[in-house]
Amino acid sequence: MHEKEPKDKVPGSGGGHGHGISVEHPTSYGETLMHLFKGNVGSGIFAMGDAIRNAGILVGPGIVLLLGIICVHCQHLLLSVALKMKAKKEVNIPPDFAETVELCFSTGPPAMQRIAKYMKRLVNIFLCVTQLGFCCVYFVFISENAKQVLDYYGYVMDVHLHMAIFLLPILCTSLIRNLKYLAPFSTIANIFMLMGLIITVYYTSQDLPPISERQYVASLSQFPLFFGTAVFAFEGIGLVLPLQNEMKNPADFKKPLGVLNVGMCVVMLLLVMIGSLSYWHYGEDIKGSVTLNLPETEILAQSVKIIISLGILFTYALQFYIAVEIMYPNLQSLLGPFKYPVFAELTFRSVLVLLTFVLAEAIPFLNLFISLVGAISSSALALLFPPVLDLVTSYSFGDLKPVTVFKNVIILFIGCVGCVTGTYESINSIISAFDKQ
Repeated sequence: MHEKEPKDKVPGSGGGHGHGISVEHPTSYGETLMHLFKGNVGSGIFAMGDAIRNAGILVGPGIVLLLGIICVHCQHLLLSVALKMKAKKEVNIPPDFAETVELCFSTGPPAMQRIAKYMKRLVNIFLCVTQLGFCCVYFVFISENAKQVLDYYGYVMDVHLHMAIFLLPILCTSLIRNLKYLAPFSTIANIFMLMGLIITVYYTSQDLPPISERQYVASLSQFPLFFGTAVFAFEGIGLVLPLQNEMKNPADFKKPLGVLNVGMCVVMLLLVMIGSLSYWHYGEDIKGSVTLNLPETEILAQSVKIIISLGILFTYALQFYIAVEIMYPNLQSLLGPFKYPVFAELTFRSVLVLLTFVLAEAIPFLNLFISLVGAISSSALALLFPPVLDLVTSYSFGDLKPVTVFKNVIILFIGCVGCVTGTYESINSIISAFDKQ
């Protein structure tokens, strides 16, 4: 209970263990790769069939790859800006996402220097909304899959009751306070997810109908929902800097064959394959998660729903980690120091898990919830902030070239259009879904 803190976490930062304080338990290349997979291969990959439905069987895969390349490029921009700010400000501790934004704006033009602290807070808000949004989706995903299996065997319960049952195991994994000790959970989750993906591919590749029976290009009104779901699937930008800062050799993270490029190439191929096969097989009947389309009467199909649900359950703690590392230092600065620091943090974590549980209970529409989270927060973090940071940094260092401006403006345009239209369509669809109930 009386924990010896080596250093205080920086209030308002993205938090600890190499993300605001010194690294006590550095991770290896393999461990970091496991975390990166778990940060990006979650419930979003099983929603890609619904995403392809909203774009078309021919157009969708190409746009997913293009969007993936843009997202990875933006992650590299974020890493480069963080490195430049660390060198320019001569700070010993690598800055996190929000600190990078603050440092970047504080070195920019006078107008930007005045809003540096506000931009840092805005990034932290988006990070918390994104990570906790993932956690809410995980509650719904796990519960809907478990309900389908148990309903078949006669244990019929409301999906909300299933969420309440899974609250306890999710809460237990969320009380782990060190990223190093989450590595075994990431490995187990990756094994479960790999098994689930293989079985899903097996089912979705059987008895495929003629591709002409599927929409080649979806209607324009469907594309915003596609954008939200696709951006949501690239879940991991909030983990990029923490994972790099946690490594024994941080330089291995962004090398040509480093953790980021290798991991994200695999993620992009998986997203395209699962999404295309899912929509091709089930067509307009595809659900918010393709696992819900798998046969309810076959043992193998039932097992994959349980396996993937367990994988997502173990993923919850990793996504939850980032939100806690942002929010808890602020709580410490407001109410601390606490007499029992460990007990205080565990209490805070428990309350935050309950918050995601309540939100998941309130909005049970999985596919629309995924699209909404992706459109609002994921697009802002993945597609809007990195190009802005690159423009400001290039200007500050006197290295602003026309090609840099053109490239970043294109990315900003894509991000803004996707964010606005995706948010509008997602909210409108959620309202319509409630009206139909």
